[in-house]
Amino acid sequence: MKFIDEAKIEVHAGDGGNGSASFRREKYIDKGGPNGGDGGRGGSIYAIADRNINTLVDYRFARIHRAEKGENGMGSDCYGKGGEDMVLRVPVGTVITDFNTNEIIADLAKDCEKALIAKGGKGGLGNLHFKSSTNRAPRQFTHGELGEVRELKMELKVLADVGLLGMPNAGKSTFIRAVSAAKPKVADYPFTTLHPNLGVVRVEHDKSFVIADIPGLIEGAAEGAGLGHQFLRHLARTRVLLHLVDIAPYDETASPVAEAHAIVNELKKYDESLYQKPRWLLLNKMDMLPAEDRDAYKQQFLKDFGWDGKCFIISALTGEGCKEVVYAIMEFLDQNRPVEEPAEDTQEAQP
Repeated sequence: MKFIDEAKIEVHAGDGGNGSASFRREKYIDKGGPNGGDGGRGGSIYAIADRNINTLVDYRFARIHRAEKGENGMGSDCYGKGGEDMVLRVPVGTVITDFNTNEIIADLAKDCEKALIAKGGKGGLGNLHFKSSTNRAPRQFTHGELGEVRELKMELKVLADVGLLGMPNAGKSTFIRAVSAAKPKVADYPFTTLHPNLGVVRVEHDKSFVIADIPGLIEGAAEGAGLGHQFLRHLARTRVLLHLVDIAPYDETASPVAEAHAIVNELKKYDESLYQKPRWLLLNKMDMLPAEDRDAYKQQFLKDFGWDGKCFIISALTGEGCKEVVYAIMEFLDQNRPVEEPAEDTQEAQP
């Protein structure tokens, strides 16, 4: 199925039904009083996270969603039937914002989490409500309220523990193939990865983590250059970033240190919170260097790059060094488990 991670939709909650203005009309009852019932409420629209859905493709092609209107009130104190609510099922990790104000309406990060995104209108009042000592036969009634109409933007932020960063052709897809069962496309040209790939890495029979590979970044990505900028949102929920650097680029004039700096600069320009996430350096394609030169190359790179954080030298192609990285990630994740907060059943959109 095609991966769609963004969609714009329009939601129309149901209008409330109108109240009724009617009077008792029965044999032997002269001047029967008012008995107009209220209108039914309009149906509301909810979004619910469903772990069995992994794309927003359905909402790319079905843009307008309308809930049922409430029925009008009737005589004999009969209230109108309420409109049926509508439920939109979305992938876990979907963030719903108001298209015009950018207000976040819902952040559905857990399976079965539910949020109200458009509220149905209240039903109108029948003339029974307007009876008084001075107005025994009221003909007043009220119309139902209009349901909310909103333009919404849906964005899917994939739920991964680890995110991969790097220039196109740094070896991110090869790395995810080496450590997981995911099989993203790999080729010797830039931008082979056109959409995010997820891989589950199993460390032991009861331990695993999810890793996300997004299209490579290039200089100017924060301003929209290349493909990777539109997928950086998928790294927002990760707990550690792996920055892959190609230490043996095909272009002999390319500088691995300069390319690494470019990635860090783009990350900082795009989102300061992403820049502040724990980030490890993976120097890839060690198989292209003689074994006796690898450690010296690593030390020189760290000095030139000005890096004192975690660093591994690996070959995603041959798998050398990858197991060490995987076990280090698992240990880090075990030591930095997020505190689970109980989610409310329903998030309510602000009027």
